[in-house]
Amino acid sequence: MTIKNNFEISLDKFIDFALYDKKKGYYMQKNPFGLKGDFITAPNISRMFSEMIAVWILGFWENLGSPKKINLVELGAGNGEMMKIFLETFKKFPAFLSSCNILIHEKSLKLKKIQKNKLGKEKVIWISDLKQIKKFPTIFIANEFFDAIAIKQFIKKKDLWFERYVNFKNQKKPFFCERKFNMKKFEKEIDYNISKDQKFIEYSLVGADYLKKVAGIVKKNNGGLLMIDYGYMEKRMKNTLKSISNHKHNSVLKNIGTSDITHNINFFLFKKIINQLGGLKDLITTQGSFLVKLGIKNRAEIISQNQNFSKKADIYFRLKKLIDEKEMGNLFKVMFIKNKGNKYKLGFN
Repeated sequence: MTIKNNFEISLDKFIDFALYDKKKGYYMQKNPFGLKGDFITAPNISRMFSEMIAVWILGFWENLGSPKKINLVELGAGNGEMMKIFLETFKKFPAFLSSCNILIHEKSLKLKKIQKNKLGKEKVIWISDLKQIKKFPTIFIANEFFDAIAIKQFIKKKDLWFERYVNFKNQKKPFFCERKFNMKKFEKEIDYNISKDQKFIEYSLVGADYLKKVAGIVKKNNGGLLMIDYGYMEKRMKNTLKSISNHKHNSVLKNIGTSDITHNINFFLFKKIINQLGGLKDLITTQGSFLVKLGIKNRAEIISQNQNFSKKADIYFRLKKLIDEKEMGNLFKVMFIKNKGNKYKLGFN
C-alpha cells in the first residue's frame, strides 16, 4: 500500500500497514526485542518464564491422555527465545518430544529468519496458515500475540456511532478523524451485540477470527489455547491504543513503521466470544498468580543455589519483574480455553 497526500484509511488498516507492510512494516524490517530493540517480553526477561510454561504444557499433555500424536503451536514466536527454552526442557521428556509436532505460526519473514537462526536444526515447522495443522489434539501458546493484531475503534456521540480513521491530508502530518458508522449492520456481520452498555469500542476483526479458528480446532480435535497478554477484565471498554519506541511511549502517528503499535486485550470480550461459540470453557488469572502456582519461586531458589550475590540478585530481580503486582504480575493476564469436559486447571486453581 502506498500512502499519498489526501489519503484516508480506517484505523485497523493503518495499524496493519504500520506493522506488517512488506516494505515498510515494523515487524517486517526490524527485530524489536531486547535492550537494543523497543521492548522486552517475558521470555527475554528470564528463562524461568518459558520453563514454567513448558511444565504446564507437559502437564496438559498428560491430562489429555499422553496422546502419541499431538501438535504444539506457538502463535507469533517473537525472537524464538520461548521456543528455544521449550525444546531444551522437552528433551528431558523424550516420550512427549517424540509424540509432538512443533509448529510456529509467524507472519513476519524477518522474525521467521531470526527464529530459524536461534533454533538451528531443531524439529520445528513454520506454517503460514492454521489449516496446515494436522488433525491431532493441539496445544496453542499465544504470548503477546493478540495485542499485536490491528484493531478498529468506535466512539459514541449522543446516539450515533463513529469509526476512527487516519487522515493523510499531508502525508507528513497524519491526524485522527471520525466517520459516521452503521453499528447495527456491523453487529449483524460479527454476530455479536458489541455496543451494549458501551460508549467506546476496540475490536479486532482479525483477532476475533483467530480466536474462533483456534477454538474450532480445539473443539474438533481436542487440546486448548493458553493465552498470555496484557489486558483488563472490565466490561466497559476503553481506549488502550499505544505506541512504543525504544522502551518509551511514542505517538501512534509518529515514527510509522519504526515503532510498535499495540493495545490492551479486553478479556471480558474474549470470554463472551468463547461463550457464544459453545462447548468451551475458559479460566483466567493474572500472570503473577499463574507463575507462582506453577512453582516459579521454587525454581528461582534452585537455580540461585551456589551462585554469587550478584547472580542471585539478578535472578530475583527478574523474578520480581515477572510476578510483582506493580510490574508484569497483574497487568498481564493468562487465559486458558479448553473443551467443557476437561478438568485441567494447573496454575488456575
